[in-house]
Amino acid sequence: MTKQKSADKNLQNVAKDLDANPANAHNAQQIQQKVNDHRHQDALNHEGTNS
Repeated sequence: MTKQKSADKNLQNVAKDLDANPANAHNAQQIQQKVNDHRHQDALNHEGTNS
């Protein structure tokens, strides 16, 4: 098993997301939409790569 030289990137992103405090409901919705957009784009980028 290889030793990791830096912190796990996924955990860094989760910690960053948890630190985000939306000012109001509109801001919270925009943050959530951005996350959804990234997930959707990621799904499109990986579509058809399973063989």
